[in-house]
Amino acid sequence: MRKVILPFLLLISTFTLVAKDKPQSETSDTVNVRELMAKLDTFHYQTSGHISLGLVASLEIPKGFKYLDGAQAASVLHDVWKNPYAPSLGMLFPVDKGPYDPSCWAVDITYEETGHVKDDDARDTKYDELLKQMQERVRESNPERIKEGGRAMELTGWAEPPSYDSKAHKLYWAKNLRDLADSVDVLNYNIRVLGRKGVLVLNAIGGLEQLAEIKTQTPTILAATNFTSGNTYEEFNSSVDKVAAYGIAGLIAGGILAKTGLFAKLGILLLKFLKPLLVVIAGAGAWIMRFFKGRREESK
Repeated sequence: MRKVILPFLLLISTFTLVAKDKPQSETSDTVNVRELMAKLDTFHYQTSGHISLGLVASLEIPKGFKYLDGAQAASVLHDVWKNPYAPSLGMLFPVDKGPYDPSCWAVDITYEETGHVKDDDARDTKYDELLKQMQERVRESNPERIKEGGRAMELTGWAEPPSYDSKAHKLYWAKNLRDLADSVDVLNYNIRVLGRKGVLVLNAIGGLEQLAEIKTQTPTILAATNFTSGNTYEEFNSSVDKVAAYGIAGLIAGGILAKTGLFAKLGILLLKFLKPLLVVIAGAGAWIMRFFKGRREESK
């Protein structure tokens, strides 16, 4: 997979480099790619304002982001990125990127009403030991995942160690996973907001090369997402509300490969782009192909 994706991304970079020779105007190749992505992306975004996330939470669209509603977000996941269908409360994209952009990343938002998650164990959890347990779980689940049509994965480590804000009851962590079939490293970035009866789930979908950008934007995303009055963590009522069967450690370890279809996003996205871009590639000249051939050997 990497041998295909890398030349494609280099193609976009090549257009940019060529443009530097003509500072007064964009090359036709650059314009063609941008026009193609604009035509493919027909979703309707909201760039500001207050969003209700179901009946329990809300989102103030942060500056620099655009929002897709739940129906459109589910369409992106299922129709564009070819994941199994799953409902969504919406998705956040950087304002300058969309689902057809090969360098895009996004945050899918859902809600899980599985009970009130006690955070008593947050301070004492040894995350390195937890990581080892999670790695073993991934290895053990590979045969079943392959049997169900999935891919063998390896959890290679934390891309970002768990961090929990006990005052805001907000948690984030990131895992570095590897697709063993193609030796491709995949970022699995998780953001959680704890509430009275469940957890707001925000999964950042992107590549390891976008880790720094996602990490930088995480505080902004966390600040923009909150439970509404009557549903906050502090309003938990032990006499009527259910308690989850796990704490912070269980929240991190549970569902280690949930939504595994998201891991295929870059590959699927490339296939959606590849056919129309063949025309653009052909027009770019044989020298580009020679350039790619050299880079391909370097990437092995």
